Amino acid sequence: MIKGVKIKQLRVIPDQRGRLMEILRADDDLFVKFGQVYMTTTYPGVVKAWHLHKKQTDNIVCVQGMIKLAMYDPREDSPTYKEVNEFYLGTHNPLLVQVPAGVYHGWMCVSPEEAIVVNVPTEVYDREDPDEFRLDPHQNDIPYDWRKRDG
Repeated sequence: MIKGVKIKQLRVIPDQRGRLMEILRADDDLFVKFGQVYMTTTYPGVVKAWHLHKKQTDNIVCVQGMIKLAMYDPREDSPTYKEVNEFYLGTHNPLLVQVPAGVYHGWMCVSPEEAIVVNVPTEVYDREDPDEFRLDPHQNDIPYDWRKRDG
């Protein structure tokens, strides 16, 4: 696994009224700090990638649908330099994936319905000076192919 990446298997607690799922707690081993919470959606087959943050750590959870989350480590001083990780998370695999600063990441909605993703980053989004550095999802030097593989 890419150095600094952590995962937390999430537990869904159902009862007669519905479900509850804790995502991130201040007493979790992987908790760093709180910046903000936001929700984003991705339509089926759409790729939202690649980007990295220089300061921010992301805590990503898909609460509806399924996504394929990919990461690439471009940090030359990292023991996992040029390593790629891939996780499937969402309704059928409730998982929190923590993406450390300096690691490119993005996802593709692989479910037939829109995916709803919640992120709990460690920093507040700065509209005047965003900590976000982007690459084209398909035209780049990252050794990853977003195309669906049938078989």
